[in-house]
Amino acid sequence: MGLVYADIVLSNPRLPALNAVTVRALVDTGASHLCIPESVALQLQLEEADRRPVTLANDHSEMRPYVGPVDVRFENRRCFVGAFVLGEQALLGAIPMEDMDVIVHPRNYSLVVNPRSPNFAQALAKGCNV
Repeated sequence: MGLVYADIVLSNPRLPALNAVTVRALVDTGASHLCIPESVALQLQLEEADRRPVTLANDHSEMRPYVGPVDVRFENRRCFVGAFVLGEQALLGAIPMEDMDVIVHPRNYSLVVNPRSPNFAQALAKGCNV
């Protein structure tokens, strides 16, 4: 399968007067988190909450800034996550994808809203006793 990209809209929910930023993100189901370039973190004035180790594709680990919260939007979906400041391109990992209930369409090489729940994101909470 080839590379999948998606246009996502990022904003800082703590500073709603700031303009949102649209980025072309690499969709990576093998990655966990949202990663954004430093330029995006600066534009959105995201606060560094922590520095955390991140294992990169070359299997090396680096301490990187963890910022947030970040409001992530794709089509009719939205989530709030933290993000690692890393690289020159945004990367959308599995945690925000699961939160927004979006999937990778393998034939079209695209990110799509889950066709089983087209109108709103659904979440799994199996194992929770309510």
